[in-house]
Parts: sequence; C-alpha cells; structure tokens
Amino acid sequence: MKKDKKDLKKQVSKKSTVKVGEYNEMENRYKRALADYQNLQKRSLEEKNDFAKYANENLLHEILPIYDNLKISLLHINEQTDQNAWAEGIKYVIKQFKEVLKNAGVEEIETEGKKFDLNTMEAVEGKGEKVKKEIKPGYKLNGKVIIAAKVSLK
Repeated sequence: MKKDKKDLKKQVSKKSTVKVGEYNEMENRYKRALADYQNLQKRSLEEKNDFAKYANENLLHEILPIYDNLKISLLHINEQTDQNAWAEGIKYVIKQFKEVLKNAGVEEIETEGKKFDLNTMEAVEGKGEKVKKEIKPGYKLNGKVIIAAKVSLK
C-alpha cells in the first residue's frame, strides 16, 4: 500500500507540474493577447485622431485657390479704387477667410526672403538658396504641407 501511495504522489506531482506549466503558458498567452489588444486600441485611436485632423484636406484643395484669387485681386487695386466699397468688401472677405482657415488649422507657408526649403517649397525658376519672390502661396494643415509654395530663387 505504501508503494501505491508513492506512485500516486508521483503521478499527482507530474500532473500538477504539467498543469502549472499549462497555466503559466496560458497566462503568458493571455498577457500577450491583452497587450496586443491595448496596442490595437491605441493605434485605432491615433488613426481616428489623424483622420479627424486631416479630414478637410480635400475641401481645402478646392477652397484655397479661391482664397488666393481673392488676394490677387487686391494687387490690382489702384489708389482710386482702393476707397471703393467693393474693395473694402473684398478686404473684409479676405480677412474673414483668413480667420476661418486659421481656426481650421491652416497656415500659410512663409517664403519671401527665407532660405529655400525643399519640404515646403517648389522652385519654379532661378537658382540659389534664398527665395527671391513667391509666385504662389503654399499652405500647411496642422503642420502637414498640403500645398507647396511655388517660389523664384535668387
């Protein structure tokens, strides 16, 4: 009978070590799966935030040329027409436009007199490192370049 107890204890201890090993393996799998799930949640949240942050980009590609044309129209105003009501109205509309764009996270890329930056500017003419003239303005949406500025170099 003593021999049976010893054999039984050996069998139980073997089974319990196997079960402890299985338990540890299952626990490790659970922890990995939980970590993967938490990482997935973080990535999904980041993607959702990025989507919301840049969702207006397509609309801005259509609206910004209109804004640019309004600004160009002011370049052709002489002293006599500068005092007209329509010129004042256009100036006011441009001011409103600029404020709305700013609130949406759009900023104009500064170019005049700056060093040429390949990431934000496109050289249309000239050679050199300094910007001589801005041909067409560029814009950033929340820090991301959506339209590169077209410039002339010195």
